[in-house]
Amino acid sequence: MVIDEVCGAIVRGDSVKLSSFATFQVRDKKERIGRNPKTGEEVPISPRRVMTFKASNVLKSRVLKGHMTRKVKGKDKP
Repeated sequence: MVIDEVCGAIVRGDSVKLSSFATFQVRDKKERIGRNPKTGEEVPISPRRVMTFKASNVLKSRVLKGHMTRKVKGKDKP
């Protein structure tokens, strides 16, 4: 049910903030010229809406702490 509510809000273009976790936002991107990496040909990229995810500082620090713990544990193993 919670996922459905979050998805519905994002589809409507609303910003969703989950405290101590992250913020989800919808951004409009303008049309631009891109390049096909294989051929080098320039191609237009159409305007679109994209969702962004910004992790909270709480989440970032927990991930870093978990990474550092795994790194230390890994050094103890032969």
